[in-house]
Amino acid sequence: MKSDTPLVASPASAVSPAEGPASRVQRVRHELKRRELTVRQVDELTPNFRRVTLTGESLSDFVSASFDDHVKLIFDAESADGPVMRDYTPRRVDVAARELVIEFAQHGDGPAAAWAAQAQPGDTLTVGGPRGSFIIPTDYAWHLLAGDETALPAVARRLEELPAGARVIALLNVAASDRRVFQTRAALDLHWVDGDDELLAAARALELPPGEGYAWCAGEAAAMAALRRILVDEKGHDRHAIRAAAYWKRGASHHHENLE
Repeated sequence: MKSDTPLVASPASAVSPAEGPASRVQRVRHELKRRELTVRQVDELTPNFRRVTLTGESLSDFVSASFDDHVKLIFDAESADGPVMRDYTPRRVDVAARELVIEFAQHGDGPAAAWAAQAQPGDTLTVGGPRGSFIIPTDYAWHLLAGDETALPAVARRLEELPAGARVIALLNVAASDRRVFQTRAALDLHWVDGDDELLAAARALELPPGEGYAWCAGEAAAMAALRRILVDEKGHDRHAIRAAAYWKRGASHHHENLE
């Protein structure tokens, strides 16, 4: 999510074009680093979302160059496979203030949700990464943002980043109690829906605007795979101008993958 001051890749970062001859997206790699951070503040955003502000001097060189970056939250509990880790989006970063903000959806009983539900100022958390950034230019003729509640932090950050005059369509499957007001200078066409079926129906009913656009989608694995097929196979959207990510998967305790 957007920093209070612009963040760019450090000079040591490696930059390469994303796969696909038509893509204008860049992949930037960052030096992987673990940071021991302390909770500075906890805020209740909606009935099922908590915002945790972390702080620490080690954030002085933290880099988050894209709205859908991911850091690893590393918890004390151990599993048979080693330390328990979960992927989360940096909602906001302020390097000058040494602050990193993470938003937690309070659904289920996983280690991240359990930790966030009890987090208080003074608690500590180990954070690793981000390993890299997938930088999507802001100057497309239009942008489509689609997903469920797990995508809200990334969507909110992207909307804050986009410049005045940018055209954005957002299709968001979020319970009424957790819907929020977004801050953006862009021209936003926002559609709230209830359930994956309504999300896919809204995508099928959507008439994609003219010009070069980019679609970003994140949420449950099966729903995002279906959404990608609708946009690329049914609507003919450029397969090099879409990023669809599975932030979770029904029946799996921990799942994160980019869908091709």
